[in-house]
Amino acid sequence: MIATKKIEFGDFQTPPGLAREIADFLRDSGETADIVVEPTCGRGSFVAAAMTAFPRAKAIYGFDINPAYVCEAANAAGQQDGRKLHLERRNFFQIDWTEFFSMLTGTVLVIGNPPWVTNSALGTLESDNLPEKTNFQGHNGFAAKTGKANFDISEWMLIKLTGALHRRVGCIAMLCKTSTARKLLRYAWLNRLNIGRCSLHLIDAQKHFGASVNAGLLIVHTGTVGCATTACVYPNLSFNRKSSTFGLAGKELVADVDEYQRLQDLDGASYYTWRSGVKHDAAGVMEFKHENGQFTNGRNEICNLELTYLFPLLKSSDIANGRLTPDRYVLVTQRTPSDDTASVMRNAPKTWSYLLAHADALDQRRSVIYAKRPRFSVFGIGDYTFAPWKVTISGLYKNCRFNVIGKHHDKPIVLDDTCYFIPCASEAEACLVCDLLNSDICQRFLRSQVFLDAKRPVTVDILNRIDLKKVAEHVNRSLEAQQYLSAAAGFNDKQPLLVFAGKTGY
Repeated sequence: MIATKKIEFGDFQTPPGLAREIADFLRDSGETADIVVEPTCGRGSFVAAAMTAFPRAKAIYGFDINPAYVCEAANAAGQQDGRKLHLERRNFFQIDWTEFFSMLTGTVLVIGNPPWVTNSALGTLESDNLPEKTNFQGHNGFAAKTGKANFDISEWMLIKLTGALHRRVGCIAMLCKTSTARKLLRYAWLNRLNIGRCSLHLIDAQKHFGASVNAGLLIVHTGTVGCATTACVYPNLSFNRKSSTFGLAGKELVADVDEYQRLQDLDGASYYTWRSGVKHDAAGVMEFKHENGQFTNGRNEICNLELTYLFPLLKSSDIANGRLTPDRYVLVTQRTPSDDTASVMRNAPKTWSYLLAHADALDQRRSVIYAKRPRFSVFGIGDYTFAPWKVTISGLYKNCRFNVIGKHHDKPIVLDDTCYFIPCASEAEACLVCDLLNSDICQRFLRSQVFLDAKRPVTVDILNRIDLKKVAEHVNRSLEAQQYLSAAAGFNDKQPLLVFAGKTGY
């Protein structure tokens, strides 16, 4: 129960030493504060640190939903120098932050460490410590129904705070995941919020919080109109030795603004439609090892199946590590998502019996993509799935290299849904496309956009920005490319792309 409550409240309490280091860093960097606000104060580490670092602040506010923490925060801070300290039990999601900030006079510093937990995680816990469910990110259609609509609670909080403060001079300095920081800035830039200088200062989250995530102190200055849509990244709590500068290019973020601008002529038409692999959400029953002439599923059951619907499978880890000879198979029940799976019963009765025996796993798949589909459906399939040749890349690894795969035992190799690929009609076409994608100039362009610390560094949005015609021109292979690019849409159909990361993968 205690562990569950810690998750529910995103309970990563900031060590007092780190809070003091951050408050001192802000002060020494020239930040001033008439008012200090910690929206989720927890045990009060930042409240106490701010009282020491900003002795001229006329008021310090700390709010938290946990009444025990509010009492601990009061003990940590004390009533130093008779200044106004306001500590209250309040729910962040029930505060009108625009109205709250409008009642304050002077320069505002918002400091703290909002919860590191996602809305879907809290939904699983049936928690009411959530914002009202709205599609604030503006996703539509298929994307709004799948994982792209998931977000960190801190992302929602930071958006609310920035929107409430953007018309007045202030500073927001918050600990958060680096991916959350980027999402907040992208939202603010695209929605033309009045924010000025921004920076991200990395911290050792494992050391301070025991969390294996990439995190940092995000600093955003508000109340400034018409500033550049870029932010500098620093390796620590200082302004020395800038690591990189990321920013907005069109409607998307790029990891290295300077390199992207040098190569932005490669940003154009994708020609091919990038696809993601087969999605089934039931690896224990849909994927098999093939050893000594036998198929064994993830439950260690020996399975008697026809070969009709079994296809050799490669996963992200295989592609990223160059293991291109499959050692496992996947059960693909359809050629398109609308196909009636009853054909399996007619064509492969042993396979159909197997599916019925494992209906407990398949019928309970929760993703909305299986709703109103035939029983035992899979997704991410079409003619492209069964193309004889593919150029593929893992979406989960920092290795941005592309590989060519063909058939295995006269069957097309199928990829899982964490891989992206281009379907090709011939080995010559696949090799040319792969050479273009692995060329030095294309790799530089790709890496200028990829955030290597993201959970899914490579996304379909990034891949679709690569103009292969322009890449071919740069490497003097235009004539070879022309014959293939003119017919690059040969495997297209009307099924939407299964975008497992997309724009939320920064």
